[in-house]
Amino acid sequence: MTANNPLLQAFDLPPYSAIRPEHVEPAVDSILADSRAAMARLLEQQSGTPCWDGLVLALDELGARLGQAWSPVSHLNAVCNNAELRAAYEACLPKLSEYWTEIGQNRPLFQAYESLAHSPEAAGFDVAQKTILEHALRDFRLSGIDLPPAEQQRYGEIQMKLSELGSTFSNQLLDATQAWSKHVTDEAALAGLTDSAKVQMQQAAAAKELDGWLITLEFPSYFAVMTYADDRALREEVYAAYCTRASDQGPNAGQNDNTPVMAEILALRQELAKLLGFGNYSELSLASKMADSTEQVLSFLRDLAARSKPFAAQDLSELQAFASEQGCNDLQSWDVGYYSEKLREQRYSISQEILRAYFPIDKVLSGLFAIVEKLYGIQIKELSGFDAWHPDVRLFEIEENGQHVGRFFFDLYARANKRGGAWMDGARDKRRTADGTLISPVANLVCNFTPAVGGKPALLTHDEVTTLFHEFGHGLHHLLTRVEHAGASGINGVAWDAVELPSQFMENWCWEPEGLALISGHYESGEPLPQDLLDKMLAAKNFQSGLMMVRQIEFSLFDFELHATHGDGRSVLDVLEGIRQEVSVLRPPAYNRFPNSFAHIFAGGYAAGYYSYKWAEVLSADAFSKFEEDGVFNRATGNAFRDAILARGGSQAPMVLFVDFRGREPSIDALLRHLGLSQEAA
Repeated sequence: MTANNPLLQAFDLPPYSAIRPEHVEPAVDSILADSRAAMARLLEQQSGTPCWDGLVLALDELGARLGQAWSPVSHLNAVCNNAELRAAYEACLPKLSEYWTEIGQNRPLFQAYESLAHSPEAAGFDVAQKTILEHALRDFRLSGIDLPPAEQQRYGEIQMKLSELGSTFSNQLLDATQAWSKHVTDEAALAGLTDSAKVQMQQAAAAKELDGWLITLEFPSYFAVMTYADDRALREEVYAAYCTRASDQGPNAGQNDNTPVMAEILALRQELAKLLGFGNYSELSLASKMADSTEQVLSFLRDLAARSKPFAAQDLSELQAFASEQGCNDLQSWDVGYYSEKLREQRYSISQEILRAYFPIDKVLSGLFAIVEKLYGIQIKELSGFDAWHPDVRLFEIEENGQHVGRFFFDLYARANKRGGAWMDGARDKRRTADGTLISPVANLVCNFTPAVGGKPALLTHDEVTTLFHEFGHGLHHLLTRVEHAGASGINGVAWDAVELPSQFMENWCWEPEGLALISGHYESGEPLPQDLLDKMLAAKNFQSGLMMVRQIEFSLFDFELHATHGDGRSVLDVLEGIRQEVSVLRPPAYNRFPNSFAHIFAGGYAAGYYSYKWAEVLSADAFSKFEEDGVFNRATGNAFRDAILARGGSQAPMVLFVDFRGREPSIDALLRHLGLSQEAA
C-alpha cells in the first residue's frame, strides 16, 4: 500500500486526481507512527543542551510531513465532499487529535523547549525565533502540561471529541443544504429574477435530469431569490428553508439537527476552560489573542453597537416606508433583500445586476493582480499543466524580480458537495529546512461565486468582487511572508483577532476609483465602468451600512457571550434573543435557527473570536487611511505595509507591527468614517 499511496510519496503540489479515500487512513497511520518514533529519538538527542536545529527545526520537519499528507485530504473534504472521503477523513480526526495532545503534554519536550528558551544560544535568536519559543511555552500550558495525569487524560478526551463534533456540525450543515430544493416548472413563478439566475437554475435542473428550474440553498441561488423574486410566498419559502437548515424547524425539521451538537460542543469547551484554570471559554480564547480581556472585547462591541444602532434604526425605517409605498406594510426578514435592492435602484439608479456586467472574472483577476503589482512590485502569472480537484480550478505563481515567491490555487464557483462560504487555506508554509533549502508557500483560495452560465463568462456582483479581494488579502499574508521559521511564517502565530487585517485591508481597493478602473470592464465591449455608474456606486457605498454593522455586532456579541456565560441556565436561543433585544432593529421570525448553521464558531476557528472581524476592521480602516493620505497606489506606503504587516507574519505582537506601520496605535475614527457611521460622515 505504501508504494502506491500518493500521500506517502514526495511531491511538489498534491497529486489530487490520484488521492483516493482508501489512501487516507493508512497514510496518516504510517506518518504518525514514524513521527512518534522520530520524536523519541529527537528527545534522546536533545537531552543535554537542546539547540534550535535539533529541536524546533526537527519538529517543523515532522509537522511538514504530516501537513503534506493531511492538508490535501482536509481540502478535498471541504471542496469535493463524498461519503467515502468523509468516512476516511473522520476516521483520522481522533488519531490526529490524540497525537497533538500527546505533543502538547509531552513533559520532556516541554522541558527541552524551556531549556532552549533559557540557553545561551537563545540570546542570539532573531525576534521570530524568540516569539516562536514564547508561543510554544504558552501553548504547552494551554495543552494542560501542568495538569495531573487524570486531568491531562480528560483534556485529551475533550479535544478528540471536539474535533469530531466540529466535523459533524459541518457535515450536517452541508447535508442539510443539499437536502432541500424546489423544482419550478412555471417560469412565471420566477418573475423578477435575472436571466443569469434563471439560466443557472435551468442548469441545476438539467444536472438532475429535470425540466424547468431548480432552486437550491447554495448561496448564489438563495441570494437570487431573496434579492429579485417578486413572489413573496416564494421568498418566504426559500428563506424558511435556508434559515432552518440543520435544525428542529423548517421543511426538513429534525433531519441533520445541529442543536444537540452545539450543546455538547459548548459544554465541552466550558469544561476545557475550567480544566485549564479559566472562568469560561471566552477567557481561554483570549489567552492567545490580541485583546486583553473579556471586558475589553464586550465594551468594544457594545460601544460600536451604541454608535451604530441609531443609523440602523434609520436604515430600517426608510426601508419600511419604501416597502409600504410598494404595498408591503409588514416588512419581514424575507422582504429585506428584495426591497433593499429596489430602494437602492430607486435612490441611486444602480443595481447589483447592472454592475455584474462590468465585473467578468478575468478582468477582475487581471485588475486585482495589477493592483498588488503596483503596491508591492510583485508579478503574477497563470500556470497550466497541473493536477487539480475540479476542472474550474486555476493555479497562479507570484514572482518578484524574476524570482519565485509562491503559488496559489483559485477554486471560485459554487457547486454541489462543496462547503459554502469563502476561505484561504495555507496548503504549504514557507520555511527553511535544516539543510538550508527554502520551501516556498502555497495557498488554496476558495469562494462560492455564481459560475459562468448561458455562454457568458462568470460575472461577479460587486459584493463577490469584495469577497475575492478579502480572501486574496489572506493569501498575500500567507504568500508574501519573509519569515523562514514555520511557527511564525505567513499567518502562523498571528493572533486570531489580527488575522483579518490584511484581508479587510485589501477590500478598500474595490471602492477606490483608481482600483475600479483596473478591475472593471464590460464583458462584451470591454468598456470600463462609466463615470455615472461609478459615481452612483460610490454614492451607494454605505447604503444600509448601519443595518449591516448591527448584524455583524449581533453575531459577534452572541458568539462571545455564548462562550462567556455557558452554564447560566440559558439556551443558545435564549442568549441570541437577549443579544437581539440589545442590538438588533429587525427581529427574524421565531422559527429562525441561525446558530445551527453558524459554522464559523462551531466548526471553524472563530469560537469566542467572531469579534475578530470588527476588531481587525478598525486596524484595516486605520491602516488604509495612510494610503488615503499618501495616495492609494503610493509604492513607498505599499512597501511599508508589506514590510511591517505582510512580511513579518506572526513574528511579533500585532500591535507592535501596526505601530511600526502607522506610527501610532489604531483609532476607531477611520472605520466609522468609512462606513458613514460617524456624525462627521452623517
